[in-house]
Amino acid sequence: MLDAGMQTQLKSYLENVREPIELVPSPDDSPKSREMTELLGEIAALSDKVSVAQAEQDDRSPSFAIRRSGTDISVRFAGLPMGHEFTSLVLALLHVGGHKPKTPEDVLDQVRALDGDYHFETYFSLSCQNCPDVVQALNLMSVVNPRIRHTAIDGGAFKDEVETRKVMAVPSIYLNGEPFGQGRMELEQILAKIDTGSESKAAEKLAKKAPFDVLVVGGGPAGAAAAVYAARKGISTGVLAERFGGQVLDTMGIENFTSIKYTEGPKLGAELEEHVRHNDVDIMNLQRAEALIPATEEGGLHEIRLKNGASLKAKTVILSTGARWRQLGVTGEEQYKNKGVAYCPHCDGPLFKGKRVSVIGGGNSGVEAAIDLAGIVSHVTLIEYDSQLRADEVLQRKLRSLKNVEVITSAMTTEVLGDGEKVTGLVYKDRDSGDDRQIDLAGIFVQIGLVPNTEWLQGTIGLTKHGEIEVDARGGTSIPGVFAGGDATTTPFKQIVIAIGEGSKAALSAFDYLIRLAPAEEEQREAA
Repeated sequence: MLDAGMQTQLKSYLENVREPIELVPSPDDSPKSREMTELLGEIAALSDKVSVAQAEQDDRSPSFAIRRSGTDISVRFAGLPMGHEFTSLVLALLHVGGHKPKTPEDVLDQVRALDGDYHFETYFSLSCQNCPDVVQALNLMSVVNPRIRHTAIDGGAFKDEVETRKVMAVPSIYLNGEPFGQGRMELEQILAKIDTGSESKAAEKLAKKAPFDVLVVGGGPAGAAAAVYAARKGISTGVLAERFGGQVLDTMGIENFTSIKYTEGPKLGAELEEHVRHNDVDIMNLQRAEALIPATEEGGLHEIRLKNGASLKAKTVILSTGARWRQLGVTGEEQYKNKGVAYCPHCDGPLFKGKRVSVIGGGNSGVEAAIDLAGIVSHVTLIEYDSQLRADEVLQRKLRSLKNVEVITSAMTTEVLGDGEKVTGLVYKDRDSGDDRQIDLAGIFVQIGLVPNTEWLQGTIGLTKHGEIEVDARGGTSIPGVFAGGDATTTPFKQIVIAIGEGSKAALSAFDYLIRLAPAEEEQREAA
């Protein structure tokens, strides 16, 4: 199961195990079960603190538990946690084995203080880049607090269960048998849903912070670059992010980031965060900005009000709030979201194996999605509003080579159809003839561009009719001392490398603004 390189790497990680752990299989007679048995044996052979225990029965087979010997501390995987979930397996081995997690101690204390019995179940797919965050957070919670249990379930290995529970998007989380959440969630977000006092505690903590020299709003590539450049100037820097990493976390393969031939979004997002933290930046994650109150005079403090009621102040602000996937805005889309309407082909594609799906959008993202899905599903219908596809020619050539893909151009999607529980098809208008046509489908993947996350800035700062923040050549906005960079701005070409450059430029402009304020402030003090 594990090649030589993976075994060497895992062996080095297992040197951090402090307490003996047991791998407890719950097998059946399937080929997957034999693979599981082989995997557990290979892991146990890499450390004298790891052993394979006698098999035990469980409601799901094949599955296995990782248990700290002589205790109730354990996590369970149903299916084989390979692919993106291999990191979850490694961390589970370490944490059950007593290795101290990197999570802040106050967050761990909050987990320990939870009063009640919680049984979480998470459905994941091996190609989902958002699932490991959820799996790892819940695994850690079950290690820290024995009254919390967690089972991570490979949806591809338990198809009947997925069908019964009507799971059509991953990650899907159940708590005590009831739906709890869908999509990427971090530990603090999960805590906020079950610990009702956590938000007020976070607001109280934020309200005590001193004003920053630079406050960056947004934690994507532009925000990360801005924070690094600002902090390296020796000025106090904070990053306020709803989700550090931003849209990059939803990106799979990245092959055009200069000097790096290939990387993946979650990996790049983690590296961006690590670089920012290395420069002693105050990262305030999982916080949503709701209002910008500009300084009343040049050199005064700008204020950012948050959803939780807290406020932060700063001499300069850099807006890098990024963008999100645009929705179709048609009847049925909202009703069947995560019930057949999806926006991440890498995450949810495996749930439609052998079925017919559609991709809406003929740009690079849409064509890439159709190519990826063609290897999983039985048939893909790509629908494009324009009279021709807009994707790069190299992608179009690949698309045309696939026998199970149909391309329909000059088509406007007008309705998502369903049976009340899941998608059954869609209706589109032929823009040439004006006729309405229906396609029977199990899934619809929407890939029609981006919308800037700037609604909260309406009426405060200069925006275009499309909601983009108007910036000059230096990243300056209509408000002195407020700068912007990345996908939320008028800068053309929404690319990671461009966002990083624009964020860096905004930080340099903010620093230049601050040093030019210094003489004026000194003159005011002398006059007083």
